[in-house]
Amino acid sequence: MTSVIFKREFSSFFATPVAYVFILIFLILSGVFTFYIGNFYERGQADLMPFFNFLPWLYLFLVPAIAMRTWSEERKTGTIELLMTLPITTTQALLGKFFAAWAVVGLSLLLTFPLWLTVNYLGEPDNGVIVAAYLASWLMAGAFLAIGICMSAFTKNQVVAFILSVVVCFLFVLSGSEILLSALTEILPVLLIDTIASFSFLNHFEAMAKGVLSAKDIGYFIILMLVWLSASFVVIEHKKAV
Repeated sequence: MTSVIFKREFSSFFATPVAYVFILIFLILSGVFTFYIGNFYERGQADLMPFFNFLPWLYLFLVPAIAMRTWSEERKTGTIELLMTLPITTTQALLGKFFAAWAVVGLSLLLTFPLWLTVNYLGEPDNGVIVAAYLASWLMAGAFLAIGICMSAFTKNQVVAFILSVVVCFLFVLSGSEILLSALTEILPVLLIDTIASFSFLNHFEAMAKGVLSAKDIGYFIILMLVWLSASFVVIEHKKAV
């Protein structure tokens, strides 16, 4: 039944302008960040690091925007009651929605292939590293999405869900920034600072984006997805009982 929910949700993204607007904005901003803000030509290197370096910040606003409707809209329109009367479990519905939204983000990533073709035309990049970076990007998108879905389950207001998602995701991104860690070095012990940094999307993503696919970094994103999806399950079950 998860596949049925997946098809329903994936189709619903394209039945409205949501997916088209998301993909269009994602592709436009990807190009802007890579070639203009990222100084692609000035760097003189044939790689996609300008694109991947800005990707976490791009996800910070775009992924919550696509996740906010997953449960909030169901609750606002009252279709969640109909959904829950179907012969499916909460887990199946949750996974179907998650994988559908994750597929939309994955499709957006695939459509950035002209960037990849461009760097291969201009030079001889390490395509293995680029593949690893794309995998890391997709896994990180899943973590952003799991958080967004959990926030969407909390409220029927999509705007509130969006703001909550951005705030929580920002904390996960910010926890690995040099500015924050440098500020904390004067007031917190090194062990605690390292613990805070270990929760950051940036640290795990940047390592994978450089071509180092370690079990620790892959496991981090997978565990984060499982934790937030489990939290979503608890919230949804609680809302059903109320």
